[in-house]
Amino acid sequence: MKMAKIGAMLILIAGVALAQQPYPPAPPPAAPPAQQPPVPQAPLLTPDQLDNLVAPIALYPDSLLSQILVASTYPLEIVEAEQWLQQNQGLTGPALLDAAHQQGWAASVQALVAFPDVLARLNQDVAWTTSLGNAYLAQPADVMAAIQQMRARAEQTGKLQSNSYDSVTTQTQNGQSAIVIQPANPQVIYVPAYNPAYVWGPPAYGYYPPLWYPGLSIGFSWGPAIYVDAFFGGCCGWGAFGWGWAPSWFNHQILVNNYFLHRYGFREFPHGFAPTGVWAHNPAHRGGVAYPNRALAQQFRGNFAARNGNFNAGRSFAAPRENFNNRGFAAPQQRFGSPEFERGNPGGNRSVFGGIRGGAQQRFQSDHGFASMGRASGGFRGGGSRGGRRR
Repeated sequence: MKMAKIGAMLILIAGVALAQQPYPPAPPPAAPPAQQPPVPQAPLLTPDQLDNLVAPIALYPDSLLSQILVASTYPLEIVEAEQWLQQNQGLTGPALLDAAHQQGWAASVQALVAFPDVLARLNQDVAWTTSLGNAYLAQPADVMAAIQQMRARAEQTGKLQSNSYDSVTTQTQNGQSAIVIQPANPQVIYVPAYNPAYVWGPPAYGYYPPLWYPGLSIGFSWGPAIYVDAFFGGCCGWGAFGWGWAPSWFNHQILVNNYFLHRYGFREFPHGFAPTGVWAHNPAHRGGVAYPNRALAQQFRGNFAARNGNFNAGRSFAAPRENFNNRGFAAPQQRFGSPEFERGNPGGNRSVFGGIRGGAQQRFQSDHGFASMGRASGGFRGGGSRGGRRR
C-alpha cells in the first residue's frame, strides 16, 4: 500500500513537472508569398467615349435598341447567328424563327434573325459590338444616359423628329425626361441608317466606331420595312410592351417581356411566368469571351481580359485581342472610325471569333463586311424596293 502511494505520488510529481515545462518555441513564421502586382482594372468609359460608342444605334426604336444592348453582351452568339443566317437564306418567316430556336442562342440573339441588316451590322465589327455589350454590363446607367444625350442633341438640330417611320415623344418623371422612339406602325419597323457625323457633327473627342455609314451627302436613310407580324403573328404593340425587350429609362434598366418569350417559342424564362422582369445577363451564353474587368468576371464567373486594361483604350473599340481570330475582310472605302483601330487591324480587318464551340459546333467563316448592308450610299441588303429610303 505504501509503495502504491509512493508510485502515485511520483507520477503526480512527474506530471506537474512536465506541465510546468515551457512549450517548445514555435517555428518562425513562413515568409509571406511574393506580392503580385495588382492587375489593372479596365477604367470606366468617359461620357465622350460612351457618346461615340452608342452613336450608331442611339436613334434606333427603343425596343430594338434594348434588344441590341442585351444581345451585344453575347458577341460570340451574334457571330454564329449571322454566319448561320448566311447559310440558311432560304428560310423565311416562322420557319426561320423556328430554326433559330434550335440553335441554343440567347433569346435576344435568336430574335435578331428577323432583322438581318441589324444582325449584319453587329457582325460588321465584332470589336465594337463587344465593347458595346461590355459597356452596358459595366455602366448600364451611363450607357442609357449617353443614348438620351445623343437623342437630345439630334432633336435639337432637327435630325430626330416624328415621321411616317417613327414616333418620337418625350416622357417625364420626377423632374427627369426621356426621349422615346417607337415605330409609327406597331406592326412595321424601319431600321434607320445614318452617318453620326451628319447627325451630330464631328465627335467632341476621339472617333466614332469604324463602321460603314451613308455618305454625308445622304446622311440619313431608312432600311426596308420589317413586317414583324410575318415572324411573330399578332405582335407587337411595341409601345405597350408587346416586344420582348424594352427600356426603363428612368430606372436605367432593360425589361424583359416573359409573355412574348413564351408565346413565340423562346426557351428563356428568367422570371418564370411573371409578366415582365428586369433583364439579367446570362453568362452561359457568353461563350468564354472575356469580361472587361475583374468585378464582372467574378460576378459571372468568367475570365478577365487582364491584358486589355482599357477595353476602349486608344479611343478604339477593340475587344481583347486574344478572343478574336484576325480573319480579313475587304477594306472599307469610306469610314469615320478610329485610326488607332485601323493600325491595330491591318487591312481593315473585321475580326470574328474562331475555333470550335463546345459540342463540336463548327463556326462558318464570315465572308462579308458591310457590303451586305449596302455601300457608302447607305442602302440595305436586297435590291429594288428594299433599298434604303432617304430621310
